[in-house]
Amino acid sequence: MRSSSPSLCARLAALVAGAATVGALLSGVAHAADTPLRELGAAKGKVVGTAVTGSKLTGTYGDIAGAQFGSLTPGNAMKWGSVEPTQGSFNWAEADQIVAFAQAHDQQVRGHTLVWHSQNPNWLTNGSWTSAQLTTLLHNHIDTEVGRYKGKIAAWDVVNEPFNEDGTYRSALWYNGLGADYIANALTWARAADPAAKLYINDYNVEGVNAKSTALYNLVKSLKERGVPIDGVGLQAHLILGQVPATLQQNIQRFADLGVDVAITELDIRMTLPSDSAELAQQKADYKAVTAACVAVTRCVNLTVWGFTDSDSWVESTFPGQGAATPYDANYAPKPAYYGIAEALGGTTTPPPTGACTAAYSVGSQWNTGFTGNVTISCSGASLSSWKVTWTYGAGQQITQAWNAGCTQAGTAVTCVNASYNGSVPDGGSVSFGFNAGWSGSNPVPTVTLG
Repeated sequence: MRSSSPSLCARLAALVAGAATVGALLSGVAHAADTPLRELGAAKGKVVGTAVTGSKLTGTYGDIAGAQFGSLTPGNAMKWGSVEPTQGSFNWAEADQIVAFAQAHDQQVRGHTLVWHSQNPNWLTNGSWTSAQLTTLLHNHIDTEVGRYKGKIAAWDVVNEPFNEDGTYRSALWYNGLGADYIANALTWARAADPAAKLYINDYNVEGVNAKSTALYNLVKSLKERGVPIDGVGLQAHLILGQVPATLQQNIQRFADLGVDVAITELDIRMTLPSDSAELAQQKADYKAVTAACVAVTRCVNLTVWGFTDSDSWVESTFPGQGAATPYDANYAPKPAYYGIAEALGGTTTPPPTGACTAAYSVGSQWNTGFTGNVTISCSGASLSSWKVTWTYGAGQQITQAWNAGCTQAGTAVTCVNASYNGSVPDGGSVSFGFNAGWSGSNPVPTVTLG
């Protein structure tokens, strides 16, 4: 950045620059008066939930988790590798913390998960077990964990991800060692350990009608016919932007027609980063479509998002270049997706106050060939999850460098969008970006548009 002593006139101009501010049409506006998702869901006979990390259940994260959701799923705290990392040595601290939080906030808990091929302790996966030994290990594990939380868990994902994409059984520890009946046995043992808890089989890529969901359908039908306790199926719904299955509602209905409940258990919808307004609008439509499909089927009883904030999502670390998959951004501002859920549940959103968010352009310093500019986006009575600022130069100014925003210039028209880390503008807060530009002769302040 160049600097020199600006003229007196230039300094006076800098002091008065930036008078042009305009309000924005906001899709990510938060209002405390809006009805919480848990209340909207309850009015439709649905429990709206979220997966959580126990250590984060304080401050704003805890406030939102407690106020907005009617059920909590421990993201990792109840998995075998977490609760029994060493054989016979248990760690229930985080799981207990989440259950206590839920009880204090009048929430259900979905237990996740008892039998899975992943996130098992090394002593289990690396052991050499006979079929009889594996049976005893699994039975004891279910007895211990379900028994510990008896009366405190509304539903258990008893068996997680048993199928391959083509509908065959997954080749893993449990199927290889015990055969397909490990599923029926696990359900039977879970029922004995807590007769009141609802028992689910949970899987991914089973949201629409396909080979995998049909295999799950046939399994549930067979279990029902055999008298094995099975109360519901979980459709994980880790989805990709714009790819909500057209047969989602039909698929939910066919499971319901078997006489079991259905839950959307791990909903998130990922997109290519950085997110833009078009992607966020599509994400809103997708969240709304998934929620509406659940609302349309009486026995779809629970809609759980897999983490409510992008700062607590698994997506970015698992799918490089993808993210922004949850209803809240990393700074806890609700995204359009939040309102997609709310609208599908019959909620209405409060229109933002006129001029709730504004953009102010100013010139910090200038010299004979250039200047340094700054734009500050501020909100009062609303919040933003992303932003774009545009203006048109009237005297041939040309941006040469920008920071804290991505700026492009085509002729006289300038467009600046948020960086990946500063799209959120909280109610009562602000963000700024700056730039260097060249000029010749005069440097009038442009009219700035935020939208």
